[in-house]
Amino acid sequence: MIFNFKLAPLILGNNMKKIFAFLAVLSINCLTYAQEIYANVQVNHSQIGGSNTQIFKTLEKSLRDFINNTKWTGKKLQNFEKIKANFAIVIKERPSQNSFKGSLIVQAVRPVYGTIYETPLININDTRFSFEYTENENLIFNDRQFSGKNLTDVISFYIYTILGYDADSFQQLSGKTHFEKAQKISQNAQNHNYDGWEIMGETKSRSLLVNSLLNERSIPLRNIYYSYHRIGLDNFSSQNQFAAKQTIAEELLKLKFYEADFQLNYPLSIFIDTKKDEIFNIFNSNNNGGINVNELRIMMSTFSPRDIESKWNKWK
Repeated sequence: MIFNFKLAPLILGNNMKKIFAFLAVLSINCLTYAQEIYANVQVNHSQIGGSNTQIFKTLEKSLRDFINNTKWTGKKLQNFEKIKANFAIVIKERPSQNSFKGSLIVQAVRPVYGTIYETPLININDTRFSFEYTENENLIFNDRQFSGKNLTDVISFYIYTILGYDADSFQQLSGKTHFEKAQKISQNAQNHNYDGWEIMGETKSRSLLVNSLLNERSIPLRNIYYSYHRIGLDNFSSQNQFAAKQTIAEELLKLKFYEADFQLNYPLSIFIDTKKDEIFNIFNSNNNGGINVNELRIMMSTFSPRDIESKWNKWK
C-alpha cells in the first residue's frame, strides 16, 4: 500500500480543549469548499521487469500536470484552497510496450475547521486498472467521449468523485453535479473492454459506485457524511467539543439503516474503510460522557468485523 499523506493524529481525550487550542491555523478559517485538485502522483513499477523505466517517470509527471492543470470546475484557486489528493498506480503487468495493468489507490483529504488536522474524504483501492500510454503523449480530458485508452477516463472519474465527496462534506448533497459528471464518464466508458466499468453482476465497480451515490437510497448516507464533517468534526475546535463528539456518534448510529444489505453497499464500504481509524480514535478515550459507545461498538463490529479486536473491543 502506498499512503503518502501525513495526517495529524486526531487525539481526543480529557484535555480536548487544550489539544485543539494550539491547532488553529489562519489558512483554513474560511469554510468555502475547494473546487480543484492539488494532487501527488506515484507510479510503482517494481513488480515488472524491463530496462525502460523512464516511461514511468514521464507518466508520473504527465498525470500530475494533467490533474493539477486541468480546470475541472472552471474556478481558479490558490494551492491552499485546493483539495489534496494522492493517486498511486501500481503496475503489475505490461502486456505490450504501451499497455499496462495494475491497481490505482485514490486518496483525498480536507482540513478540519480551526485545526491542522486533515480528515480523509475517500480511500479507494481500484484493483482493476488497465490503460494505454505512449511516452510523452499529451493527456487531454474530454467529457463528451471515451478516450480509447482508459487512462484519463479513470483519473477524471475519480477527480469528479473526489470533488463530489468534498462538496458533500461542506453542504448537504451539494456533490450531485460532480457525481453526475463522474457518471457521464462511466457511461462513456461502457462497452470498451476495459475492466472496472461494469454495471451488471458487480458489487464494486466505478459505475456502480457513482450510480449508487446518485441513487435515493444513498441520500441518508450522504447526509450523515455532511453532518459527520460539518457539524461534528468542524466543531471540535469550539468550546463545546463534547457536543461535536456526540453529534458524530448520533450520525454514525444512523448507519444502522443499511445493516440489512451493507455487504452490497459500495459507498458504505468506502465510508467505513476510509473513516474507521478516525472513528476509533475519536471514541478511544474515557471522555465519552453519555454517548452509547457499546451500541456504536456493536454496529462497527458488524460493518468492520476484521477490526473487532484491534479497534472496537478496545473502546471503554
